[in-house]
Amino acid sequence: MRRRIRSRIRSRIPLRTAAVAGGIALAAAAAMTAPATASPGASGSTGSSAAADAPSSRRALDVEYFTGPGGHPRHTEVPAATPERLARAARSLSAKEAAADGQVGSVVDNGTTADKLDVVFIGDGYTAGQQEDFHADARSKWEQMSAVQPYASYKDLFNVWTVDAVSNQSGVSGDPSKGVVKDTALGSYFWCDDIERLLCVDTAKVESYAAKAPQADLVVVLSNSTKYGGAGYTITSQAGYDGIATAASDHADSDQIAVHETGHSLGKLADEYFYPEYGTYTGAEPGESNATKLSAAQLTAQQKKWYRWIGQTSPDGGTVGAYEGGRYYPKGINRPTDNSIMRTLGREFNLPGREAMIAGFYRHASALSSRTATATAVKRSAAIEVDVPKGASLKWYVDGAEVTAANGRTSVTPAALGVPSDGASHKVTAKATDATSAVKDPALRTLLSDSRTWKVAN
Repeated sequence: MRRRIRSRIRSRIPLRTAAVAGGIALAAAAAMTAPATASPGASGSTGSSAAADAPSSRRALDVEYFTGPGGHPRHTEVPAATPERLARAARSLSAKEAAADGQVGSVVDNGTTADKLDVVFIGDGYTAGQQEDFHADARSKWEQMSAVQPYASYKDLFNVWTVDAVSNQSGVSGDPSKGVVKDTALGSYFWCDDIERLLCVDTAKVESYAAKAPQADLVVVLSNSTKYGGAGYTITSQAGYDGIATAASDHADSDQIAVHETGHSLGKLADEYFYPEYGTYTGAEPGESNATKLSAAQLTAQQKKWYRWIGQTSPDGGTVGAYEGGRYYPKGINRPTDNSIMRTLGREFNLPGREAMIAGFYRHASALSSRTATATAVKRSAAIEVDVPKGASLKWYVDGAEVTAANGRTSVTPAALGVPSDGASHKVTAKATDATSAVKDPALRTLLSDSRTWKVAN
């Protein structure tokens, strides 16, 4: 994990877990010397002593926080669990409240969990009588998040779920002032690590609720508050998600926190901001796709990283090139554009970032989804229904031969495709390809195609 980073820099070796071809690895700015998740015995809270906290709260987790809308994020380490002074329950849930606790709801259903990227919203600081408020907040937050590109172009790839976490009290600890304590299901609280806008949460409790959803590829905790704040956790969970984003439910800009965090968890992108105190980076070439030691000319000559985008106008403003500063270092590291959302909230993903995000979507979702099962044979007269993203091509084949008249159709029958009633075994195949120009890397483009085959029972 990254060492603690605050107004006074304590270390110059930040770490973030990054996905590479072989799985999860540690991407270090200078050296790979720390574990990817928590380090036992590290103290991360200034709000209570280590002796007062439960043992799990002494495990330090790396978090990214945001001092205000439009600002550059920062990093620190915090306890994995809520400090004991905030975590004591005032009372147990009633039988009726307990029955409602953990209920799962569907906000968006675009297909099976195997075919879609599953987003899970969990609410904190909502009482049993406020769960409908949480559902409305989750719908609103998803609408805000999915309005940002490239989410806006790929809404069909997502399922969205809610998991009800019933709290004894409404609201969040630390809101409106530091001394406010609320008894909530996930123990979320402002003033985490003595930083007002840092909204922390008990990550073990989050995982226990996220695991109730059919699938959890992306987790967002909405804390019942109008106060600006949030956090991004670098954590790999047993439930399958990488990272947790926390955000205030009713602040207009909190969706940007969640979107930035998905740049890490889905796009595997590095932060593009830097701390002046860090000086010059002298380590190995970074593993993330949006950070490099190379100049624009070197990227082009060596055909590395975002060289295919150099010189093009980027949606975050300006031209793609190699801009000095990134991955926390003001020198020795270059970023693709001057000011994308990976540097400043409220901005757009740059062109290389969009490419990485789309590839990240397709690592969880498929270019072709279908509720028509392939495990059993379908009848000649039965409908085979599929879904593809907007703009994707769809082709149909019978026993390997393309049926061009059916291309583009999302509902067909084997008989209409020309499968004969001859008692022999036949196969119907659908193939989909997303030909978007937003993904140029051939290695990433392989993620944008998929096929499905059905046996036909005569």
